[in-house]
Amino acid sequence: MRNQTAVVTGASSGIGAASARRLAAEGFSVICAARREDRISALAAEIGGRAIACDVTNPAAVARLAQEAGEDVTLLINNAGGAIGLEPVAEADLDAWQTMYAANVIGATAVTKAFLPTLITNEGQVIFVTSTAADGGYEGGAGYCGAKAAERAVVGSMRLELVDQPVRIAEVSPGMVRTEEFSLTRFGGDQARADQVYAGVDHPLVAEDIADVIGWIATRPPHVNIDRITVRPRAQAAQHKVHRTA
Repeated sequence: MRNQTAVVTGASSGIGAASARRLAAEGFSVICAARREDRISALAAEIGGRAIACDVTNPAAVARLAQEAGEDVTLLINNAGGAIGLEPVAEADLDAWQTMYAANVIGATAVTKAFLPTLITNEGQVIFVTSTAADGGYEGGAGYCGAKAAERAVVGSMRLELVDQPVRIAEVSPGMVRTEEFSLTRFGGDQARADQVYAGVDHPLVAEDIADVIGWIATRPPHVNIDRITVRPRAQAAQHKVHRTA
């Protein structure tokens, strides 16, 4: 694991922060990237990494991230993104849809494009954090489901396009993960509504569960590619089927 450098986007909280910690424990030098510089600076200090402020929807910020990260990057975790709103299509907030698409699809693609030459040279790997929302639509989820499905399409296309290149393309597709911010952001800071998402669910996943999977994928031998892993809590059999206690 010597001289292995990982870049984690969306590292200021949740799955991104947990993944940065896990990769550092695996021996990676970790570059924590996110918009909130105070948070990633604290995380970088904790794990002995580096913090580089970056909004993945800003082309100049993405270019700066790639330049400052340098030529030793062997792993990219595309984690930045998220959901906004839960309205039916008839009431869709199209500005929110554009924001979700910009971060989850365009942003992830822009960061990947910026790092791809280095990753190919270093025989590295890209891991996209998508969602089981990409599996199909659910009521109120058209915007987020569409964005994550589009991100998954990027993953699949890249794997075909780069089959002759020494770079691996993987996808982690989490189901219900309870983090401190995902649902809170989705519902505009409404804590009660965010808590209701997980009400009665016995042990939803936590960020560290997904970080464990990312750490495992990142440490497979160079000839092993993990195309996609779906990770759900036991209480969630499918996107629409969740067991809740009274």
